[in-house]
Amino acid sequence: MTNDVEMKEVQAPSNSLSSATASSTLQHLKEISSLIETGAYAKEVRRIVRAVRLTMMLRRKLRAAVVSAFLSYALAPGSEAHSRLSSFLPKDEEHDMDVDTATSAAQGPAKYSLPELEIYCYLLVLIFLIDQKRYNEAKACSSASIVRLKNMNRRTVDVLASRLYFYYSYSYELTDSLAKIRGTLLSLHRMATLRHDELGQVCFLYFLIYSDIWKALAINDGDIQETLLNLLLRNYLHYNLYDQAEKLRSKAPRFEAHSNQQFCRYLFYLGKIRTIQLEYTDAKESLLQAARKAPVAARGFRIQCNKWAVIVRLLLGEIPERTVFMQKGMKKALTPYFELTNAVRIGDLELFRTVAEKFSGTFNSDRTHNLIVRLRHNVIRTGLRNISISYSRISLADVARKLRLDSQNPVADAESIVAKAIRDGAVDAMIDHANGCMVSKETGDVYSTNEPQIAFNSRIVFCLNMHNEAVRALRFPPNSHKEKESAEKRRERQQQEQELAKHIAEEDDDEF
Repeated sequence: MTNDVEMKEVQAPSNSLSSATASSTLQHLKEISSLIETGAYAKEVRRIVRAVRLTMMLRRKLRAAVVSAFLSYALAPGSEAHSRLSSFLPKDEEHDMDVDTATSAAQGPAKYSLPELEIYCYLLVLIFLIDQKRYNEAKACSSASIVRLKNMNRRTVDVLASRLYFYYSYSYELTDSLAKIRGTLLSLHRMATLRHDELGQVCFLYFLIYSDIWKALAINDGDIQETLLNLLLRNYLHYNLYDQAEKLRSKAPRFEAHSNQQFCRYLFYLGKIRTIQLEYTDAKESLLQAARKAPVAARGFRIQCNKWAVIVRLLLGEIPERTVFMQKGMKKALTPYFELTNAVRIGDLELFRTVAEKFSGTFNSDRTHNLIVRLRHNVIRTGLRNISISYSRISLADVARKLRLDSQNPVADAESIVAKAIRDGAVDAMIDHANGCMVSKETGDVYSTNEPQIAFNSRIVFCLNMHNEAVRALRFPPNSHKEKESAEKRRERQQQEQELAKHIAEEDDDEF
């Protein structure tokens, strides 16, 4: 009996602590729902954006009983939305929230459930199911939410809709069935584009009256287009359909980027497409820009950007700096690419083969194996450049031996490789066919060429672009120009009052 009593005393604080945490989470969700209601009634989208951010902070504390209690509070019990969403939740944690459920039921739900609040409940349940790894239920919930969204045409729902679209695609990706929703995503993107065009026509007529509201609505619709375009690009790239992805990207309507996260994803997908299309310069710029703009917390995304950027720089004949591989939290993930870079830098073909075989699993999972196959030519060219710098005259047989060519006729292969390198300008040499050797020319002064000017110009362009992006990203309080004008008028009025008072004082002095 003593042991039983002691066991109960130990477990009691744990139960009370979990109940208090659940009550606190439910209270936070109720505050978020009131924030959504205020934003929906006042047409203030920033409040709904804030509600979504607060939800992401609470997602680790979500439990089935908490979500169920919130559904009973936000939706009318017995309604179609309440019954459908409750069917996706497990029934094993209801005893943890007896008090809170009773409290929420006593308070009662709202008489009229807002569409924004209903869509938020879909989003909350979907996030909970994905975190609990209930992917089949998440697929069903996301599909039901998309059907419900198609019947809505409210711009205040767009913030929640963009998140739902993302988790809709993510739930299907987790179950390896992305191809099934490609047609749905295309129709949603077409619908968002058409609605944006209609908004653009109406916005001009009512801009003077409702300027702030229409500006916010246009921004949200553009955010939906960004989200759906990125989801479609991810869908195509998941199945290596790079041509279709490029056709979609090139024909999609142009719009200004509103979300930094979506813009980073777009740059990453654009860099991958450009890499496959052999446009390495544009691919490098897009990938480096995506890695630089990505949030510090998005470590996995930045690692992927750096992996592709390293490969692209190697294909361009550049050698990435050592600091790229030593970034905080990325050293282990970038180790295979560091050894690959070392093999390319040395120009050792045998070492390159060893590294490619050693980390073949990593390269296949990163989908960079085909790009690494392209690097073989760069390894040979780098080794040949090192040879031309070290030797003023060397036989083609020795060139083949140093490059470790394993073909049937290595001398003939070495001669063709040297000839192609000379034609491309990779090495400054000539072939002595009579004696079967390569004769290197004297290296000139690089500062007598246009290379320094080109390098400085690229740096200046980079700095100017960064300055322009920083200026565009500045945020100002609403109606700041009007406040500035009123302040100027206030100063003028005060100055006139001071002059009038001085004039009256002078007149009084004259009278005395």
